[in-house]
Amino acid sequence: MLQQATPRPALVAGGTPRPADGTAPSATHFVLIPSYNPGARLHDTLRAAREAWSPVWVVVDGSTDGSDRWLQAQAASDPGLRVLVLPSNQGKGAAVLQGIEAAAAEGFTHVLVMDSDGQHPAHLIPEFMAVSQRQPGAMVLGRPVFDASAPRERVYWRRMSNFWSDFETLWAGIGDSLFGFRVYPIAPLRAVMQESRWMRRFDFDPEVAVRLCWRGVWPINLDAPVRYFARREGGVSHFRYLRDNLLLTGMHLRLLAGFLLRLPMLVWRRLRRSARNASADEVV
Repeated sequence: MLQQATPRPALVAGGTPRPADGTAPSATHFVLIPSYNPGARLHDTLRAAREAWSPVWVVVDGSTDGSDRWLQAQAASDPGLRVLVLPSNQGKGAAVLQGIEAAAAEGFTHVLVMDSDGQHPAHLIPEFMAVSQRQPGAMVLGRPVFDASAPRERVYWRRMSNFWSDFETLWAGIGDSLFGFRVYPIAPLRAVMQESRWMRRFDFDPEVAVRLCWRGVWPINLDAPVRYFARREGGVSHFRYLRDNLLLTGMHLRLLAGFLLRLPMLVWRRLRRSARNASADEVV
């Protein structure tokens, strides 16, 4: 069962809750941070996210490190922060689904998902949200810009996953299939997740991008720096090379089967887009 921390909002004149950073909260776009045993970087991640946006929701995915208690204490004094607690670890996708189900019931239309471990650039939240507000039918995907901290094995497997995601969508424009700093329109995101029992764990980011492309949600890619923190810096990784690469392999086999069923529609859509682009070039 989902448990929700109930914040006690600080009130200003007229009884209106005011976020800790003083900015007006968005009624349509919110930040969602799924969190499982995130380590010491959680504090900096949450502070940076709250400085950049309101509201911010955190879904504690069965953490056993006590971070749920710290988060609930923060939410008690910050009306721009909401904490949802899952009783057991269910995976990133499952945590995202729980969050967007609750948010949709309150009228939110778009969600920016980011990790809790400090790798994602919270300072770019306003830029990604602004693009989404101008193009509400699109998904805004972070395209990672790696530095020397990126493990070579992760970069290699990422290239493999990116190739297959491009193939499965006939190169619809997914810049990076695995980078989880993204803005999604909630309605189609809920639809593709409710249609399948998959996309609940590490397979969430690549599979949901492919299935949203199949559904006609077009991607917009924005560069975003990514930082991998070493253990001595408070970095935490739950990635397991054998387990998660096997999960990705099974996911792409599943998507290839779906791709073949959708191939006529994808080819027609591709041809129509090419014709439209050609017409635009002629006008110019």
